[in-house]
Amino acid sequence: MNSTRGNQPVFRFAPSPNGRLHIGHAYSALLNRKFAREIGGRLLLRIEDTDLVRCSPLLEKEMLEDLQWLGFDWDEEPLRQSDRLDIYARNLARLEKMGLVYPAFMSRSEVKSHIRQKQSEGLVWPHDPDGAPHYPGADRVLDEETRHALLEQGRPNALRLDMEKALSLVSGPLYRDEETAGRKEKITADPARWGDIILSGKDIPASYHLASVVDDALSGVTHVVRGRDLYSATSVHRLLQELLGFQAPLYHHHDLVLDETGRKLSKSSQDTSIAELREAGVSADDIRKSVGI
Repeated sequence: MNSTRGNQPVFRFAPSPNGRLHIGHAYSALLNRKFAREIGGRLLLRIEDTDLVRCSPLLEKEMLEDLQWLGFDWDEEPLRQSDRLDIYARNLARLEKMGLVYPAFMSRSEVKSHIRQKQSEGLVWPHDPDGAPHYPGADRVLDEETRHALLEQGRPNALRLDMEKALSLVSGPLYRDEETAGRKEKITADPARWGDIILSGKDIPASYHLASVVDDALSGVTHVVRGRDLYSATSVHRLLQELLGFQAPLYHHHDLVLDETGRKLSKSSQDTSIAELREAGVSADDIRKSVGI
């Protein structure tokens, strides 16, 4: 993997302590380590713990133990996103100042009801690349008096990006540099496919999209190596980078580790964890060999 900047390349592995790590995490972590060491890059560990409900100090402790047992080493103190909420708030305020952020008040049930109504009228409702329906645009066009009244009433809300307005501020098409099998290609980004993404919510002060983009930029990350399940989301990241004036890294989206049915491994499905494999007598070397690193 080639460097995109004149200075030392910087890689990062960024897991979330919301469940036990599995083989897919091991592959991504060790691949980042491999690429970084091959070209003399720095390797950072970022703990993505902005989910105030699912993440916990215990899961973080267990995650660090798993990584150290695997032989994954990093070069600086781990960066914890929960320590950086003020930084994300400042960048969110920059987007707000540009008029690109609005409070979205509709509950999940209200969104579903709205979409069902529109579909009954013959409208084909758009969905994002992950299959989730786009958020309706009603809150985006609320008059200031109504919006202020809802906020004064304490109505729960999430802050969303006005995608259409954000794209209107970008001159020309967006691209990203993607490297696969040693070959770099320019990929067209299409953020509109995601609709009005969440930037901040009740239990997540900064969304994955916002926090990861800000941290990559401020940490000087030059190479983002992550799973192919985030391939499409990179379009949103390129838009946020453009809006906030951040330089884009070089991306490499690796294949996912799948189970015997072809489904990607996940914490939520409680797939066999690294800890369970260790307890069953599997060695770290066995795991490294199983993922080909």
